[in-house]
Order: sequence, then C-alpha cells, then structure tokens
Amino acid sequence: MNQHAKDPRHSGNPAVRAAAERLEREGHRAAITWRDWVGGARLRTLPLAIAPVAAGAGVAHMVRGFSLPLTLLALAVAVFLQIGVNYANDYSDGIRGTDAFRVGPARLTGSGLVDPKRVLRTALVFFGLAAVAGLIAVVISGRWWFLALGVVAILAAWFYTGGKRPYGYAGLGELMVFIFFGLVATVGTVYLQTDVQTQEAWIAGAGVGLFAVAVLVANNLRDIPTDTLAGKKTLSVRIGDRASRILYAVCVLLPFVVPALYVVVDPGMVLVWFVLFLAVPCAVIVLFAKTAKELVLVLALTSFAALAYGVLVGVAFAF
Repeated sequence: MNQHAKDPRHSGNPAVRAAAERLEREGHRAAITWRDWVGGARLRTLPLAIAPVAAGAGVAHMVRGFSLPLTLLALAVAVFLQIGVNYANDYSDGIRGTDAFRVGPARLTGSGLVDPKRVLRTALVFFGLAAVAGLIAVVISGRWWFLALGVVAILAAWFYTGGKRPYGYAGLGELMVFIFFGLVATVGTVYLQTDVQTQEAWIAGAGVGLFAVAVLVANNLRDIPTDTLAGKKTLSVRIGDRASRILYAVCVLLPFVVPALYVVVDPGMVLVWFVLFLAVPCAVIVLFAKTAKELVLVLALTSFAALAYGVLVGVAFAF
C-alpha cells in the first residue's frame, strides 16, 4: 500500500499539506485522541437539534397526539443529523482549504492530522444512524412520505458545505437553517405523531428557527475576515459586519413574539420570557463586541437560550 496516501504531508490539497508540514516543523505532531473526535462533533450545537423536537412534542401533546417513542426517534434523527453535518462540514471545509484561514481550534481535516476519508466516513455513519432512526419512526407511524423528507434533509445537510456549489458558500445557510432546524424539525415532530394540523406547530417552528439562524449569524460574523480570505461568501460576508450584528439581534429577540401571541390562552408562556435574561445580553454583546472571544461566548449562550426556548414553548403548549 502506498504510505503517501495516508500521510497529510502528501495531500493533494495545499492547505492540508501546509498545515501538516507546519505542525511537523513545530515539533508537536501529536496523535489525534478521542477528545479531538468529540470536538469535531461540536456538541455545543446539539441544543439546536433538541429545541425544535421539544417544541414539536409539546404541540403534539396539546392536540392529544403525543407519542414518547416517536418523539425519541425524532430526537435521534435530529441529533444524528446535526453531528453528521458537523463532521461533513469539517471534511468539506478541510479539503477546500477553507479551514487553513481559521483563527480558532484546528479542525480534524484542516489540521492535516486525520485522513479526510476517515472524517467523511464518520459523517456518513451519523447520516446512516439518522436514516435508520427515521426509518423506524416511519414504520411505526405509517407515514411513508417522511422517507422523502428524510432524503431531502440528508442532502441539505451534505450540500451545506459539500459538493461543487455548496449553498453555505453562497449566503443561503441562514435560510436553510431556518427551514430545517426550525420549521421542518418542529412541524415534522408534530406530524409524525398526529394527523391534526395546527398553526402552533409552524409558529413555534419559526421561533426556534430564528434562534438557529442567530447562532449561525454569530458564527459567520466572527469569521467574516477569514471567510473573505477563503472566498466563502456567507450571508455575513455579503451584508457586512454591522448588518450582521443587527440581524443577529433581530433573530434572537423576534421569537418572543410567540409567547406574546399565546400568553392569554396559554399562561405558561410567561415562563418563555425568562429566556430574555439570556437573549438580551447576547444581543447587546453582539452589537458592541470587539473580539472574536466575545462572539464565541455568545455562540454558547445562544445555543443554550435556544434549548430553553424550545423546551419552555413545548411545555407551555402541552400544559
């Protein structure tokens, strides 16, 4: 077997090769550990997968269609897809050389320490797990049209940064995140369990989706300089720093219109407003942040706020 095939120093990608050679010159070419792989999964993004399922489960309970097994399967699909897309992004950005411009922790592929094919296989494993969980849910529920939805979701996850023309590089990431991590995940969780069609599912999905958009905007705002160098034309690169900050503030505050709409008939919605104690400081930080470190803090806080929002909205609708 050609040993060069597994050596990042002989990678066909200049960015991967340069990263590997730099690490070797610096004398700290350490082996990848399980912590690096866990880091590649970007577990801090998982609240964005859990929040819409929690909100959808609450709506399903409201219309007396709640099923714990189907909710858990929907959660498995969302979480596995999220982890899969994180590894897929690591792979795609790494082989494109985008991560060569990163100022944060090195990625698995971009660091030159891991064979890109291993990262790709890991992404495909999690996409496969999501597909299996989805198939079981379809068999139990009898809603076979969800198979088509699952295929579309996996394709959307891959083509975010994968393929010849990834939509994440064309400024469409925020729109697709709103659709899939807001509307599709929330409404899908409801419709998987009940035939009752309700506007609450769509409105709750929109609220959760805006939080997911806010997280992506904060991430891309931080990366405007490096994404510009890499030729990655995210929405933030296109609209600029100031407009991105304003867009973040809008996305993180607008979801609170939902409890305002329903608080009269669902008094539990009052609890959702407590999430403002996280959302408002996040908006202020983003509007006036001077360093990338501040935006990293906002990413974590916004993800937690999204989870709290999704859970509390779900509880308010359910009870």
